[in-house]
Amino acid sequence: MKHTFDAIIVGSGGSGLYAALEVSGQAKTAVLSKVYPVRSHTGAAQGGISAALGNVEEDDPQWHAFDTVKGGDYLVDQQAALLMAEEAIQAVYDLENRGLPFNRTPDGRIDQRRFGGHTRNFGEAPVRRACYAADRTGHMILQTLYQQCIKNGVHFYDEYQVLDLVLEGKRCAGVVALELSTGEIHVFEAKTVLFATGGFGRMFKITSNAYANTGDGPAICARRGIPLQDMEFFQFHPTGIKGLGILISEAVRGEGGILRNHQGEQFMARFAPTLLDLAPRDMVSRAIMTEIREGSGIRGDRKIDDYVHLDATHLGKETLQSKLPDITDFCQTYLGIDPAESPIPVLPTAHYGMGGIPTDIRGRVMADNKGTLIEGLYAVGECACVSVHGANRLGTNSLLDLVVFGRRAGRHMAEYVTHADPTSVPGDAADFARQWIARLTDKKKGPHGGLILEKMQTAMMENVGVYRNETDMAKTVKQLETLREQYLMVRAQDQGTSFNTDLLELIELGNLADLAFITAVSALNRQESRGAHSREDYPDRDDPNWLKHTLAYLEGDRIRIDYKDVDVSIWTPKPRKY
Repeated sequence: MKHTFDAIIVGSGGSGLYAALEVSGQAKTAVLSKVYPVRSHTGAAQGGISAALGNVEEDDPQWHAFDTVKGGDYLVDQQAALLMAEEAIQAVYDLENRGLPFNRTPDGRIDQRRFGGHTRNFGEAPVRRACYAADRTGHMILQTLYQQCIKNGVHFYDEYQVLDLVLEGKRCAGVVALELSTGEIHVFEAKTVLFATGGFGRMFKITSNAYANTGDGPAICARRGIPLQDMEFFQFHPTGIKGLGILISEAVRGEGGILRNHQGEQFMARFAPTLLDLAPRDMVSRAIMTEIREGSGIRGDRKIDDYVHLDATHLGKETLQSKLPDITDFCQTYLGIDPAESPIPVLPTAHYGMGGIPTDIRGRVMADNKGTLIEGLYAVGECACVSVHGANRLGTNSLLDLVVFGRRAGRHMAEYVTHADPTSVPGDAADFARQWIARLTDKKKGPHGGLILEKMQTAMMENVGVYRNETDMAKTVKQLETLREQYLMVRAQDQGTSFNTDLLELIELGNLADLAFITAVSALNRQESRGAHSREDYPDRDDPNWLKHTLAYLEGDRIRIDYKDVDVSIWTPKPRKY
């Protein structure tokens, strides 16, 4: 079946919905999503969205931009970071005007809380910059934007899995998708397409990411010859529930929660004496793992699954119930504890990919290090890399990235469709997708996809995690090569056409296997430590040789690495101290 629109948005999280909202006023717009919009992973973002409003303490967008650059260990493109910080203020007020119920100060302004790595006066002291709706900020953003999209007449195709991108040379002409309820393949023809498919944390064994976060957009782009940028930088959030990965928001520490080892010590005082528990996430995650390695975890056995405590007992029931109600519920549901009475057992969990599809500040996808554009193709959110996060994202900047660049991309798409010529999807546009599905459902016997997934996730978690080294990563690259070969023989056991979750999981496995391979090769290639990429064999940051973005091209069974310059036009890179 074929559908024709002016604009197609793939993904219904915060960035996709914001883009759809902006473009829908000018163009016939459709949103494709494999989940219902209000189930998108943006809804899991808890703690807040950053903006230098200055409602509680003095603040300045330049301070925010500097924190973003420094937090990203100077791999951030600085003009993009400054633009994001400057546009953050209006973006937050736009959300408020569209109905988002932020927490309020006593005089009625949007309330703000502290978050890791955010400071006043270029690092002098912590600042309250995170605008929040209790600990449900992402959920409220989703609800607000979805309602506005419905009001604006956006067409929604829910429970459609994107399979392929239709390119005519360097121009995008549409996408191919699988309707999950029927098993039918659909071709969506459009003048412009935007990928907002979210992250790819499911390549790791323990992750805060939803099951749907399988990197569909970046994997499709990689298979179509588009490079992926800075994939070696994957952030581990310091405080996931031990063994589960379910996120315990940084907002807990923003409200005064303290990380403690088995001696009850606030150990972050040794690692970040100024910001303490609110240091950037990469530093806090490494500090936790260092404590565990040295035998100061709660069990003290130096095993990888040991943990530390996040102590919020001193905050009191009233604060926890009013400002952190979901976190309180999580602890009671999954741990059987009341965080007002017992500390929370936490361990770093795979959380956020700083890399992805390379774009400019308008969301336009770039095909190389020269800035060559794929006409009509856009990407925003976690699946994209405009490089405002560099080597390590600051908390609350993910929601900000969504709304600032989702809005910018949507507005540029609206301009583009007014003058762009109509596209014409070729008759064979769905051939690759049909062949892929046919192979997976041809009833031949093959290895079990679940076993391949388990091996991939375990290898990535153990060897491409918080700490990395050449020996372990090289072993993992070889293992991933083997697993990708095995994937070619895997088959769906379920032959049904209606909501065939077995088939869906195998499609997602193919995407994850490609992205894990790109991530591991990129990490092995970067011979330094920077931000979330921490190598035991190269412990120092190496600006002379490695202050550059990685571009990784997937070429069959190998990865070709290229590089592009980092924008350091505002602040000179310096050692990170907190």
